[in-house]
Amino acid sequence: MSTATEEKESLNFIQMKIEQDIANKVNGGKVQTRFPPEPNGYLHIGHAKSVVLNFGIAQQYQGDCNLRFDDTNPVTEKTMFVDAIKRDIQWLGFQWSGDVKYTSDYFDQLYAFAVKLIEAGLAYVDDQDADTIAKQKGTPTEKGKNSPFRDRTIEENLQLFGEMKDGKHPNGSKVLRAKIDMGSSNMHLRDPYLYRIITDVPHHRTGTKWNIYPTYDFAHGQSDSIEEVTHSLCTLEFAAHRDLYDWLINNLGIFPSKQTEFARLNLSYTVTSKRKLKQLVEDNIVDGWDDPRMPTISALRRRGYTPASIRNFADKVGVAKRDNLIDVALLEHSIREDLNKTTARVMAVLKPLKVVITNYPEDKTETLVLENSPEDATLGVRDVPFSREIYIEQTDFMEDAPKKFFRLAPDREVRLKGAYIIKCEEVIKDEAGNVVELRCTYDPTTKSGEDTSGKKVKGVLHWVSAKHAIDAEVRLYDRLFNVEEPSLQAKKEEKDFKDFINPASLEVLSDCKLEPSLQTAKIGERFQFQRLGYFCVDTRYTTEDKLVFNRTVSLKDSWAKKNNNNQPKQNKPNPNKQKKRKDKGKKGQGNREHQNNNPQAQNPPKS
Repeated sequence: MSTATEEKESLNFIQMKIEQDIANKVNGGKVQTRFPPEPNGYLHIGHAKSVVLNFGIAQQYQGDCNLRFDDTNPVTEKTMFVDAIKRDIQWLGFQWSGDVKYTSDYFDQLYAFAVKLIEAGLAYVDDQDADTIAKQKGTPTEKGKNSPFRDRTIEENLQLFGEMKDGKHPNGSKVLRAKIDMGSSNMHLRDPYLYRIITDVPHHRTGTKWNIYPTYDFAHGQSDSIEEVTHSLCTLEFAAHRDLYDWLINNLGIFPSKQTEFARLNLSYTVTSKRKLKQLVEDNIVDGWDDPRMPTISALRRRGYTPASIRNFADKVGVAKRDNLIDVALLEHSIREDLNKTTARVMAVLKPLKVVITNYPEDKTETLVLENSPEDATLGVRDVPFSREIYIEQTDFMEDAPKKFFRLAPDREVRLKGAYIIKCEEVIKDEAGNVVELRCTYDPTTKSGEDTSGKKVKGVLHWVSAKHAIDAEVRLYDRLFNVEEPSLQAKKEEKDFKDFINPASLEVLSDCKLEPSLQTAKIGERFQFQRLGYFCVDTRYTTEDKLVFNRTVSLKDSWAKKNNNNQPKQNKPNPNKQKKRKDKGKKGQGNREHQNNNPQAQNPPKS
């Protein structure tokens, strides 16, 4: 039994801070968080961590979490992104408090805050261009220089700011800056921008009402304060902005929201920069924001990931104060762990090789009853037809097989899963010498569950009855990049990050054969294709006439072995480690699917 001390030790630093605030009755012990995405792209796996943290904290401490869109840049924002973000949050299993909020809801109030700073002599209008201002800011080791417009009178600043608002000045001609300290060691306090002019693009909500828009730094803290956010949780790159966050709130004399930073989620073999993700989409390297190779939530959903797997992944990653690289194997492990418990097992042959069982009656069809899941008896059983002609995987046959190849080979026996033991008697080839058909015999005394033969074979193969098989397209997705940190690698080698795209990240198989139970598979439904991996029905390309499956993840992580990678030790799971069944002595399927038993492995498991 865990003690109160152990429970306290298991808290992360944010939870510890919140519990201290509650104990000290800071803000009356209230907990109010918010998730403030910019509507300029789709949420990705990094955002998922923030969603789980912000909404989870609110749930844990009986507080509220707002969804507020930081819509302060009309140039990049679109309603389609707003809709996608709301859909992703709800799909992850969370619901925001009250109505959806927007920074644009507060434009009038933010404008009034800016006027208040001008009236206090703490803000001024600068006529210089961006390059000049940047040069004047100096460097971390060299103090900045004051703008020649820094000492404008309050009256002149108020007049010019009003003219900016009324659209009397063109884009880029003027900005409003805070008057803080050009010699500060914190570069963000060297008279930062508060407002800039944008007149040529209408806002997705306010249209052409506004000609000036607040910067993120000005809008962020003040919007938090307006909503009385008690704990403003941000990723580490905003740590240097905290002094400005506090300066603005203190000088405006408004509700004292407090910012706390945590490490962002950096995932191996992908990128999470919105700018780079946008390049992948616009350059047609991927098939849209929901391409299953992308790290976006919509892409993970289409690939077959579950909300629970992503939430569990975020919990496993945890909340840290220092950035690190999370092995994508941990994400893959999380979905395997979830789907292992919840999906039905079915049989599908992706690269079919025809097998004719010559001593099986031509006109006979046998109905076999197979369990849908060894993990969940409530998933029941299904009928699977067996006939004289079947399909197996091409990789499950080898003509000149080594001794330790336990699949099918000339004059060798294997068990067909849930059916009989067969023996390869003859190999049929085409003119080019390719194997196109196998002639086999079966032993009728070896039927699974009724075996009286006493035979022991080491190979178990999945199969599909040829005359009952349904056709499908299967898309095998793999990691989008072939290096662990594409952005860092590109910088080291002075290349474009897109130079490290994995050319084998997608393989489309168009002649796959599936067992007939999958004829009624619904869009988005998930299955385990036995010995192959976890798959789901594609939501975009599946039609009434065409069934398309996406591979969510293989049964085991073969990437590291295949590519001889040395992954970071932290946060690296053992993706192949499975829970042992309690009923070890029980005959049947067991958890055999999760052993090294796929057509690409050297040996299937013993029967």
